[in-house]
Amino acid sequence: MADVKTVETRKSSENGVKWDEVDIKHVTHHQKIDTGKKQYKCGECGKSFKRKHDLNLHNRVHTGERPFKCDICGKDFTRHNNLTTHMRIHTKERPFKCEVCDKGFTTKQSLTGHIRVHTGEKPYKCDICGKCFANSSDCTRHIRIHTGETPYKCDVCEKRFKRQWSYETHIKIHTGEKPHECDICNKRFIRNSDLTLHRRTHTGEKTL
Repeated sequence: MADVKTVETRKSSENGVKWDEVDIKHVTHHQKIDTGKKQYKCGECGKSFKRKHDLNLHNRVHTGERPFKCDICGKDFTRHNNLTTHMRIHTKERPFKCEVCDKGFTTKQSLTGHIRVHTGEKPYKCDICGKCFANSSDCTRHIRIHTGETPYKCDVCEKRFKRQWSYETHIKIHTGEKPHECDICNKRFIRNSDLTLHRRTHTGEKTL
């Protein structure tokens, strides 16, 4: 078995501990994280990542691979943590709670954005028109108004979209998928918002 390449380190004067040999692989990995170098580049869009694992996850955007599927509505996801967050829609779980108004959220990121409603903080600014936003995603979508960028393209009809959720909803028109089912009459819908409106025909609730 070949010897592991090593580096020597100085004896620590603070605690007297000496590391004679350190695996060079661990040192190299630490240096990559410390410097913030993004050495893994996507061959499709050019976006770069610090870790190969993150690049592999990103590639699913291009390949369409979504290995994690919701057992309730059939929606699938590229990452397991996204599925976990999605399941809270069905379970009504809201583990992240605002200390000001007691409103609950499915993700910590959503709570952070909500708190800025109370503080008035808008740290994300459009470089083109100067408009400010509480969330980075809102700022990104806004910038596409100026650039005209439509990064999400349907492979069936070539229609393009600015937002991922609009693209995903559109795809269901081609596949015929209707994951949202009425628990009263079993009628199915492409969008959850359409199901919400439909339920009001049973409850008698008036739309605004």
